[in-house]
Formats: sequence, structure tokens, C-alpha cells
Amino acid sequence: MCDCKDALACARDHLLPLARDHLLPFLKEAFNMIRGVPKEIAELKDELERIEVFINDADRRADDVEDKKIKDMIKQLIEASFHMEDVIDDYIFLEEQHAPDPGCAAVATNCVKTMAFRLQIAYKIQNIKSRISEINDTRTEKDHGFYIQSSSDKASTSSATNRNASLFQNLRDAPLYMVEADVVGFDKPRDELIDLLVAGRADRTIVSIFGMGGQGKTTLAKKVFDNPKVVKYFDCRVWITVSRPYNTEKVLRDIMLEFYKQQGEVPPESLHQMDRKSLVDEVRNHFQGKRYVLVFDDVWESHFWSDIEFAMIDNKNSCRILITTRKKDVANACNKSFGKVHNLERLSEKQSLELFLKKALHGLDGIFPEYLIDISSKIVEKCKGLPLAIVVIGDILSRTDRNSIEWSKFSENINAELEEYSMIRKILGLSYHDLPCYLKSCFLYFGLYPEDYIVRSKTLTRQWIAEGFVKEDRGRTFEEVAEGYLVELIHRSLVQVVSTSIDGRVKSCRVHDLVHEMILDKFKDLSFCKNIFKGKNWSAGMIRRLSIASNSDNLREDIESSSIRSLLILEPQTSVESFVSRIPRAYRRLKVLALIHMELLNIPNDFGSLNHLKYFASAVIKIRSSRLPKSIGMLVNLETLDLKSPNIQNRTVLNQMNLRDVGFEYCNMPKEICKLKKLRHFIGYQMSLIQLKDGIGGMTSLQTLNEVYLDDDEDEDDNRVVELIEELGKLKQLRELSLVGVRSKYMSAISSSINKMQQLEKLNIRGIRYNTFIDMDLNSPPPKLQRVKLIGYLLKLPEWISKLQYLVKLKVTITKEGNDAMKLLKSMPNLLSLEISGDFSVENTLERLHFEDGWFMNLKNLAIFDFFKLSHILIDEGALGSLRKLTLKAIPELMMLPTGIQHLHKLEVLCLHLMSYELKQSIAPNEGKEHWIFKQVPFVEIIF
Repeated sequence: MCDCKDALACARDHLLPLARDHLLPFLKEAFNMIRGVPKEIAELKDELERIEVFINDADRRADDVEDKKIKDMIKQLIEASFHMEDVIDDYIFLEEQHAPDPGCAAVATNCVKTMAFRLQIAYKIQNIKSRISEINDTRTEKDHGFYIQSSSDKASTSSATNRNASLFQNLRDAPLYMVEADVVGFDKPRDELIDLLVAGRADRTIVSIFGMGGQGKTTLAKKVFDNPKVVKYFDCRVWITVSRPYNTEKVLRDIMLEFYKQQGEVPPESLHQMDRKSLVDEVRNHFQGKRYVLVFDDVWESHFWSDIEFAMIDNKNSCRILITTRKKDVANACNKSFGKVHNLERLSEKQSLELFLKKALHGLDGIFPEYLIDISSKIVEKCKGLPLAIVVIGDILSRTDRNSIEWSKFSENINAELEEYSMIRKILGLSYHDLPCYLKSCFLYFGLYPEDYIVRSKTLTRQWIAEGFVKEDRGRTFEEVAEGYLVELIHRSLVQVVSTSIDGRVKSCRVHDLVHEMILDKFKDLSFCKNIFKGKNWSAGMIRRLSIASNSDNLREDIESSSIRSLLILEPQTSVESFVSRIPRAYRRLKVLALIHMELLNIPNDFGSLNHLKYFASAVIKIRSSRLPKSIGMLVNLETLDLKSPNIQNRTVLNQMNLRDVGFEYCNMPKEICKLKKLRHFIGYQMSLIQLKDGIGGMTSLQTLNEVYLDDDEDEDDNRVVELIEELGKLKQLRELSLVGVRSKYMSAISSSINKMQQLEKLNIRGIRYNTFIDMDLNSPPPKLQRVKLIGYLLKLPEWISKLQYLVKLKVTITKEGNDAMKLLKSMPNLLSLEISGDFSVENTLERLHFEDGWFMNLKNLAIFDFFKLSHILIDEGALGSLRKLTLKAIPELMMLPTGIQHLHKLEVLCLHLMSYELKQSIAPNEGKEHWIFKQVPFVEIIF
């Protein structure tokens, strides 16, 4: 007892004063810091905006000044901004995840945890403020007037951004139709090259187009490749983009994949395991006996031809190889024997001025103001006949006032003495700095992909959203705003459209290789991304994004960094599992994770620790080897979950097969996915969601659900699938829904759920077999539906389809009531694509199909297939007035071309697949009565 009293006395005399004098002030300070965190975060956000404005301004000036000190200061500020972003993200996650649970003990525990986290954040904010102050203190009067603006100064500097925002408003409200820019000055070289391809000796011949970057080599080659004379002359046409670095096996494999794609076949899985010799043999076998033309675009290596020469069989059938390159030694090396080199000349002054005026003064119908002609000529002179430079400058000036004084000032900033490549990059830099802040990061993101990489637009825009590049706009979804961003970049000639949908929406895109090089230069200045491509080494330094496009097995630990927000692995990796297993620990701040072409990939069990992750794509080659861990339910911020496989080359063919027979498994999704309340896009192939039937209705943020496999070999008394379908009816924000493996007994539940999806724009219903009855009774069909596919058995076309005023694309199975279906659809104002097919049932008795005058005046694409009794197709004059493409397939009783096909004056493509011998004879070159069709239609494809 005495010892205890002594201890208490000691504590009273010594420890209490110590606590009073030292601990209490510390606790008080900590409490004030914790209490002030929300205010500090708000101030930090404002400070971050000011720093971003400063960095954009300083980066623009630094390109002119070339001051290393300024660039170093920019890098320091960029790193400080990274830390600020991380702190803000941590705070947002903390506030969302640590709301108190009911119960005193739970409240106390959560309170302690929250206070501890907030204290950590408070100390981080203090450190960041100190760092910013240090950077400001190092500035001198020689720093060219650079300073971080206060809020009051911000408005004046952002005026240019506001002007660009106004432009953006106009652009995004315009229709999303992508029209190819007018091409000037290529008529003569085009005709010369066409003659080289379709005339001359029977020996295999190589033609090289040589010219500098930005001169229009690819544009010219594409005009030649698509010319009707070339299309008719060759049995087989293949376009391959080579770029650098190239892989011989990949080039040969791409040729084979293009063969299978053109023939509508599924490539064998063994194709991906073939060595070079096997691939050479495969290519030679496919070319045997064919007159072929191959385009190899953008070749950089002089040994390219020697690497692929043996695959290009010379069958003495006038085969041709067309190569584009910017290197003379490559052109010469490819043309040592039986070759021609076409040296692409620059545009003349007249042609340059014509192209410039079309771009800079578009919309004036060829009537250009006289007072702008002189200054336009001076500007064009500095472009030295390079189409890319002319187009980029014309685009910049198209958004300025048509004022000769302003254009003169612009002209003075273009240094005519610069080397040509430097001049182009300078011009591209002007176009980049002309971008508003909200577009710069979106544009730079293209650099995460290798040169000439074609990226799907939806993939790109979803990654932008995950990164936080896309700003909220009242009344519009993030996806709609992001699509507007992409359209603006295209209108500014910085992004090239590769493919569009039938209604003109951009499906895929890329950037020019010179633009790509400029982006990579910006990466160094802005620490935006580090790329690991073949032959490129990793270097130290804080970075925000990492892109790996090398099939090297040596993915070292020294490339790991917790500061990285986007990680893309774009090439097949043979031993990547150990690297992937480290991702949850080494890249804990990831927002975007894309694992493409991964083989035998197992997703780590601790994957759920990536609590900032918003976008996850895992396209695995071996689907059966991949499973999602239960911890995926911890990814509470996930917005996109994309599990599609990239090796599915022809989905139409696969859809007609039993996938179990070709080695696919239907992937069962863990029920923990239901916890992902922010998930907007849930994408996979043949996904079974039975485990989610009790919770998926709570995932109310879902916009895309594609595709759900409903058949689970259930017993008659098992009602799980119907319960799942009823849950889907709660997803009121759904825009896209795909259900496959559908049974007739589900149709009532499906109809009921779809009636509730009033935002739906795209619907795909596919029966488990061709004779599955899939008639839907929609008394309140979603009014915004634009694309509908109904694959199964239908007695007649549902009447609700004719009520869809925004319907753009329809694919449907019909039987003997085909003409009644046509009457229902004939006047739909927005219908651009129609695919109708029969089935294999006894009800498939349609014998005559008649398109009457005035029917389908806006239709661009019509496909008719699998009608085994159809013997007559009639097209009245005045019907199908806008039709561009007509496909007839598997109609064995049709002995001649559709009567009245000569009325289709806009028809560009006619595809005849698996048709009768009699029809083939009717269009034969010598005695065919309908051989005239080849003169009317530029491209006729025949597969019998």
C-alpha cells in the first residue's frame, strides 16, 4: 500500500504538471487541427485549382522560353499537386467510409479511427503548405513574371478557357456525324498508284510511298486501297499498320486475323501459339491462288521486308505490296527487285492555299474574304506544303475572329527558319496550348497507348471519367460530357477517327504518330506518364501513370509506385502473375487498372484493398483460368468493371455456336459484386448473375449490363432466374442491356422489367436456341431505344417496335410475315440499319419480299439472310433511296438479283454470301445477264 501511495504522489507531483504543460497543449493543437480539416480540404481544393492554372500557363511559356529553372519549378509544383490530390482523395474516402454504426461501442471505435485518420491528413496538409511556400520563396524577379494566382486574379486568366467553353457548347450540341476532311492535291498521285497496282506484269510487285511525317502518305494509300478499281481487281485486300517497334510474328498473325475476320470465321486458338515458321506457312497457304494486295502502313525498319518476304507468296498472279514509310532506306530495301518507289511530293502553293482555306474558313461555300487571302498565303508558305501543318494551323485559326490583324500576329509566331519536323511540332504545340484545361489531360491520355494504337472510344472516355478529367454538367451524364470532349478533340484535328457507327458516333480513334511524339515529350515535362515500350528503359522520378506495352518477362519491382493512378498493361505477358500479385500493395492509389491480353491470369485475393479504383478491365485470353475474388466487393468506388475477352474476333459467329463446345465457360459472378453501389458499367461475356439475384436491384447506378447469360440448367421448380430478372427491373438508370441464353418461360418477367427501364437505349435479347419464342409484350416500351436485337422465334414483328421514334438499328428474326413487318417499319424516321433473318423452323415460309415506293427512305444498311423459301425480292423505284450497303446471305431459292436493284443509285457495297449457283451464273463476267451490276456498284463481295 505504501508503494502505491508513493507512486500516486509521484504521479501527482511530476506527471500531471508534465501533462498540463506539454501533453495538453499538444492534444489541444491536434484537436484544432482535426476540427479544421474540412476547411483545410476546401482551401486545398482551391489552391490545387490555382496551381493547375499556373502550371498550364507556365508550361505554355516554358515552351517558348526554354528556361530550365522554370521547368524545374513546374516539376516541383506538379509533384506538390500530386500530393494535394492524394490528400483530397484520402479525405473523401475517409468521410464516405467511416460513418458511425449504431451502438455506443461502434460509435466510439469509429470516432477514434476517424480522428486518427483526420490527424494524419492534417499533418499532410501542413507539409504540403510548407512545400508550396518553399517553392514560392525560391522564385526570383527573373522568373518571367510567373506566379501562382490568387482567387481574385483567376478570372482574367481563364477568359480564354471561357471562350473555349463556349466553343465546346456549340460543338457538343451539333450532330455527332464525322465527315472525312476534304483531301486536296492527291488526285494525280492516286491515279498513278492505282495504275501501278492494277496494270503491269504478273510478278509480285512492291510499291513504296515515301515522304516525311505529316505529308499524307497514309491518307493517299487509303484512297488507293479503297478505290473501286482496286477493290474489283484483287481477290483479297489486307491493311496492316506496322509502326515501331514491330514484331514479325504479330504482323503475320494480324494478317491471318484479318483473313478470318473478312471470311466471318473464328480464328483457331492455336493461332496465338504459332511460331514464325508456322505463321509464314499459314499466310502462304491463304494467299495461294489469290490475287492479293497488302498495305503495310508506317514501316520504319529497313529489314522489315526481309522479315516477312517469304510469307508473301509470288504466285505470278499480279499480286501487289504497298508500303508507306518516311525513311528512304526502308523504301529502297523493300524494292530491291520488282519494286517501285513513289516519292510523295508536297502540295503546291495553290493546293496548300486551297486546303488551308477549306479548313480555316469552312462554312463559306468556297467564297473567301479577299482581305484574308494575302495573309493566308503568307501563313501557308511557312507550312512548306505539309498537309498536317496546314490542317492544324487552319483548325486553330478557324476558331478565331476572321481578322487580318489577328492572323498577322499569329503568322509572326511561326518561325519559318525552323527545321521541318521542329516546325510541325511547334505548330502542334500551338494547337495543344490552345486547348482548354479540361481537355489537355484527356488529350495527353492518348500517350498511354503505343504509337498507332486504335482505342475504343467507350474505353477511353470511361478511363477519363475514372481519372476525374470529366467535369459534371447538369442535365448530362458523365459519359455524354466525355463524348463531347472527344468530339471537340476530333474537330480540333488532334484526334483521328478510325471507325464510326451507322449514325456517325465515334467507335474507335487514334492520334497521328507526330502528335503521339509530341505527347510523349509533354510526358517528360509534366510527369504525366511513363511508358515502357520495347527497347525503352525505366527511369526514376515521380509519375502519375504507367503504361507497359512490352512483352518482356522482366517487370521489375523498381517500377512500382504508390503515386501511380493509371496502370495499363497492353501486351501479352508470359510470366506476369507475380507482378499482378503485387499490384494491391504497390499501387494502392490506382484509379484505372487495365490488364489486356493477360494469359492464365489469377486476380489477387487482396484485390479489394485498391479502395480508390474506379475502372478495372481484365480481358483474359484463357477465360476459364480467371476468377474474381470475393474481395471485389470492397471496391466501393468502382464505376466500370469490364471483363470482355479481346480474342473474340467475330461475335456473330460465336453467338451461333454452343460456346461450351469451343472451350468457353459461363463465368459465375460472386454475390459480393452487389456491394458496388457506384458501378455504372458491368461488362462481360456470358456472365451468370444467379448469385446476385438478391442484391443486384440495389445497384441503381448501373447504366450498362452486358451480357447476362440466363440459362443455368435450372429445374422446372427452380425460380432463381425469374427472381433475377425481376431484380433487374429496379435498375431504372440502365441504358444498355444484353440478355442471352433466354428461355420462353422468362419472357413475361423480361417484358415486365424492361417496361420499367425508361432510360434504355440499347437492348439485345437472344434465345438459347433459334426456335426459342422471344415475343415481348411491352405496353410501355422505353422511348429512348435506339438499338434493338431480337434473336429467336417470333410469329410476327411486335407492334411496339414501330413506336420507337429514335430507333436507329434493328436486328430481328421474322418468318412468313415479312411483308407485314416491312409495313410496320417503312416510315420510321431514324432507322438507318435493318437486319432481318429467317430461322430453321417450318414457319420460315416467306417467298416474296416487296419494298414499295417511298419505303425506308433514310435506311443506309439492309441485310437479309437465312430465308430458305424466299425466291423474289422486289424494289420499286423510289424505295430505299439512301441505301449504301445491301447484304444477301443464305437465300438458296433466289436465282437472280433483286428486281429493281438498278434503282439504288447510292448503293456502294453489295455482299452476296452463300447464294444459289444460278445467281452466281447470272452475274458471271462472260454470259451473265446481270453482270452490269459491277459497273453500277463500286464494291461487290461474293462468297459462295
